[in-house]
Amino acid sequence: MEQALDIAKNNLPVKGFLDLKDIQIPQGQDLIDAILKLKKEKNAVILAHYYQPGEIQDIADYLGDSLQLARAAKDTDADMIAFCGVHFMAEAAKILNPTKKVVLPDTLAGCSLADGCSGEGLRKMREQHPGALVATYINCNAETKAESDIIVTSSNAETIINALPKDQPIIFAPDKNLGRYLMKKTGRDMILWDGSCIVHEAFSMERIAKQLAENPDAKLIAHPESETPVLELAHFIGSTSALLNYVEKDDCQNFIIATEEGILHEMKKRAPHKELIPALVFDESCNCSECFFMKRNTLEKLYLCMKYELPEITMDEELRLKALKPIEAMLELSKTIK
Repeated sequence: MEQALDIAKNNLPVKGFLDLKDIQIPQGQDLIDAILKLKKEKNAVILAHYYQPGEIQDIADYLGDSLQLARAAKDTDADMIAFCGVHFMAEAAKILNPTKKVVLPDTLAGCSLADGCSGEGLRKMREQHPGALVATYINCNAETKAESDIIVTSSNAETIINALPKDQPIIFAPDKNLGRYLMKKTGRDMILWDGSCIVHEAFSMERIAKQLAENPDAKLIAHPESETPVLELAHFIGSTSALLNYVEKDDCQNFIIATEEGILHEMKKRAPHKELIPALVFDESCNCSECFFMKRNTLEKLYLCMKYELPEITMDEELRLKALKPIEAMLELSKTIK
């Protein structure tokens, strides 16, 4: 077993998770019980994003969007944070809480936005626009955060952009769709990085328009990472948590949901009597939009990462401190946002 573990550790950079084929992993309720037992033994906390598989959402101590999870990571007194999300989220947890061990079930759970924006690229962009403030969406890696003046999430972006000095230009990275939406909402003219989320760009305006015609009583709600034509059709646009709250509290009984399909799990819990229809994507062989990266995490991988405390998120301290500054600026300006 020790040899198999050593091989699995050596293969982590390629596999992204501990691939232990010979170990007997509990199944069903036994697996859930084993994870909860490990959580207690190791004084661990499980943080999960709304886009995670439903079975992971169900056992999380904190379920939330990027802003909510950043706050939970900062405030936890657990010794270990098991972060069920994508890599940049686990990195943010480590940036905020360096004394805690942060583990991620699968380090290959990435993000097209984070992968498409680098710290070096942002530095060059800043050189082209001297005097500009750099506001960066939290969907980016630590190196990119370190080159930013402030971080935003979809929950707080409008508040933060409105709070920035009116006489300074703003570079907004890496999501051009969110950037365009914020320009419209705030009236600020921003310089946009050319990046996008592959999940939210998959929605088809034509197919959604047909869905609306077939469901005249339904409201379309969309995440601002979606493209402008989809947002122009939407009855409501908001962050992941805002979409959840809207479905729960609005009088409408039918909704077409234009964001990652994992959110439907929590929506069905909060509004079990309402009809929730996944917005259609360009690919007609699929009726929903699923993030491949988010779904790399499984209960089995969560069990292994908690048991062996790997893969672990580590970071150079100089880089961490640089990346911490814009995140702390975000949290300070976001105190009024729930």
